Amino acid sequence: MSTYGGSSMTEQGWSHVVRRGRVSRAAPLLGAASRTAGEAIVASLRGRRDTGFHERVAERYAQRLGRSKGVLMKAGQLLSFVSFTPAVDGQYAPIYRAALARLQDDAPPMPYADAAAVVTAELGAPPEELFAEFDREPLAAASIGQVHAATLQEGRRVAVKVQYPGVAEAIRADLANTELLVGFFGLARSMAPALTRMDLRGLAHEVSERIGAELDYRAEAASQAEFAGIYRGHPFIRVPEIVPELCADRVLTMELSDGMRWQKALTAEPALRDRWAEALYRFTIGSLRRVGLFNADPHPGNYLFHEDGTVTFLDFGCVKRFTPRQVAEICAMVTAAVDDDADGFAAVMRDTGFLPAGDGNLDPAEVVAWFRTSLNSLVEPQPFTFTPERTAATIASAYSPSGRYGPLVRKLSLPPEFMLLMRIELGMNAVLGELNATGPWLDICAEWDRGGPPATPYGELDQAFWKEHHAGRSLA
Repeated sequence: MSTYGGSSMTEQGWSHVVRRGRVSRAAPLLGAASRTAGEAIVASLRGRRDTGFHERVAERYAQRLGRSKGVLMKAGQLLSFVSFTPAVDGQYAPIYRAALARLQDDAPPMPYADAAAVVTAELGAPPEELFAEFDREPLAAASIGQVHAATLQEGRRVAVKVQYPGVAEAIRADLANTELLVGFFGLARSMAPALTRMDLRGLAHEVSERIGAELDYRAEAASQAEFAGIYRGHPFIRVPEIVPELCADRVLTMELSDGMRWQKALTAEPALRDRWAEALYRFTIGSLRRVGLFNADPHPGNYLFHEDGTVTFLDFGCVKRFTPRQVAEICAMVTAAVDDDADGFAAVMRDTGFLPAGDGNLDPAEVVAWFRTSLNSLVEPQPFTFTPERTAATIASAYSPSGRYGPLVRKLSLPPEFMLLMRIELGMNAVLGELNATGPWLDICAEWDRGGPPATPYGELDQAFWKEHHAGRSLA
């Protein structure tokens, strides 16, 4: 689920949104793909690659994905903030990103009667009896559910996330249809040439796993409650508290949070954007280092930004847990790569199964050089500034099968944990790139990986919080 903001749709329109037949759900999108590809070719030959053309193509993407709900819309959200180098001329890239950005928090909502029916079925009574107030118009409507503002009987304001009726069944049917997502990512090639030779089936499988995990609101409530407990009282990281007695399989109730949404946050002063970026970085990467938890959805629609430099984190539908040994291995890999220690890095990679055992054809120097490419924020001069262009260049250099390291990447035995980390890393880099965030990222990582001193004022606050609230708990 994304941020708190909404739109409207008629009940007649909603009845056509969630369709369970695989062919019927795939056909409109794939039809759009073929028309768009044909138009792009004709436009190129005729010299019609103007702003108007690209606006129409981008609008078609957004409309098709926005009406699809579920899997296709979640996949569109994934692409809406990843800064791949566009196939179209650079001046037109913002048009595509802006169109897809609407998928983050501007999906058509379901009628109130349907939302109330889900609440009644899940919690045993209608919203009017369970809550002192329950807003009929949703705050946000996204791919799997929508959020309604409400007031508890004791007066506390809350947000109630209600899953769309039938969407779980539709998504599970979609997830069983590999060709649907493969077709979508094929469509995405017009904006992401890095996908051209990528294993689209492998990519579809990874996305399927993440989306499938988001259907269980009880599990999400438990994960959010755990994060809220860990970060309760933190000076710049906020996680809304869960109301457990008002949570069920398809309903999740949490305290209501207000804040600035992504598009407005991008217009803030650079100094404030840098503070937000550091909060995002310390939460996403710091949670892994300190407690072995990863909120595996670095999506800009899942953040609310505040003028005091704090950030509220939403949506814990996909949380990955790592053992202390796995965290130690990740830290050892990063440290060896930053130090350009080829032999040490290769040894850790083999111990973790990233490299095939006994493969003498792999040059350790080449392996560590490849990994350092993806760590440009740590190996380049500090402070380092993330930009969309740098993120795109990183993807093209480190992960393109046709790039410099393509032969090496095809030899690597990448476990599922690494695929997840890669996706989160690219997503976080894309978010920080859109913020054009500058920071001493190497020194921040050294706090966790080498026991270094606080690198920034936020580092001092963060370290004091962990000493006071979680002494002895940190894995760092």
